[in-house]
Amino acid sequence: MFGSILTAVLVLSFLILVHELGHFVAAKKSGVYVEEFGIGLPPRIFGKQIGETIYSINALPFGGFVKLHGENSEEAIKYPKRSFLKKSKKTRIFIITAGVLMNFFVGILAFSITYSFSGIPRSTGEVKVVEVVSGSPAQISGVLVGDIVKKVDEINVSDTSEFISLVNEKLDQKVLVEIERTIGEESETKKIRITPRINPPENEGPLGIIITSTETYYPPIWKRPFIGIYYGFKEAIFWGITIFQGLSSMIVGLFSGKVPQDVSGPVGIFAITTEAAKYGILSLINFIGIFSVNLAILNIIPFPALDGGRVLFIAIETIIGKKVLPKVENLAHSIGMILLLILLVILTAKDIQRLIAAGGSISKFLDSVVK
Repeated sequence: MFGSILTAVLVLSFLILVHELGHFVAAKKSGVYVEEFGIGLPPRIFGKQIGETIYSINALPFGGFVKLHGENSEEAIKYPKRSFLKKSKKTRIFIITAGVLMNFFVGILAFSITYSFSGIPRSTGEVKVVEVVSGSPAQISGVLVGDIVKKVDEINVSDTSEFISLVNEKLDQKVLVEIERTIGEESETKKIRITPRINPPENEGPLGIIITSTETYYPPIWKRPFIGIYYGFKEAIFWGITIFQGLSSMIVGLFSGKVPQDVSGPVGIFAITTEAAKYGILSLINFIGIFSVNLAILNIIPFPALDGGRVLFIAIETIIGKKVLPKVENLAHSIGMILLLILLVILTAKDIQRLIAAGGSISKFLDSVVK
């Protein structure tokens, strides 16, 4: 259990620290005076000044922080030319969004590593049977694992969606399925009549088979990093869109009075991290990629206390032609932080209730989250 907790804390801390590192590097590049870069959260255990910046290790082992000169108040500014608030809108947006970009970059890197070692999925242009359920219509009709489906009622099929669509149109009716079967080095074509079920058992489908149109491709070792980066970028974009759509649906649901059922807090994150770690380092790295992209999307939401909220105030500044008073902006961010903490407490309580209801089983808890 201690190892699981440590893994979850390290994963979350690493991703938060990477986020803060993005702000730090962008601020340094932009000439902003960085007062402190801390690992963990205060109180401070150890600090050493290198150049103009204090690098500290803090008591709470949870992420990190960056303290920029003149970030929250004009009153404490000693070096106007090097203060955050005195920089141009373009520079401030660059510094604010650098953390989001770093999280997105980590997501790409994590997916790239996963693809480089576990192989690249690619379309085969054919529908292959990979599993046949015992007692199902497919098994009774003589379908075998390894069969390639060529046609359904004389209509060519080349991917799983086409096959599923054609079968679903003929529920409880006889369907003529043409397959190609390889025995040794010989291939033969067979035509089989199957009747798809209207109400099949859960997770079996009308025919009782599992099919695929993809295969795992292992490029030459020297090519894998480059191909991995390409597919890693595509995966990060996919998860970014998926997470954004999920958040949009959740927000629409909240405005219509619907409480989100599939959102987890720290306990849920701990459970998912623990489960991912059980399947090995590549599974954990893949989860880190998904989680890092998740953090990037969450942080860019235009809500006070988040990076997107800070960008929103710069947008307001552009519209009204003058800066929002720092005191007003800080108050908005403080209120936003309080609301986020309240949400965090609610999600944590909900996670604990689910975990208790699942009898303390993490796997059962995860089932309740995704249902």
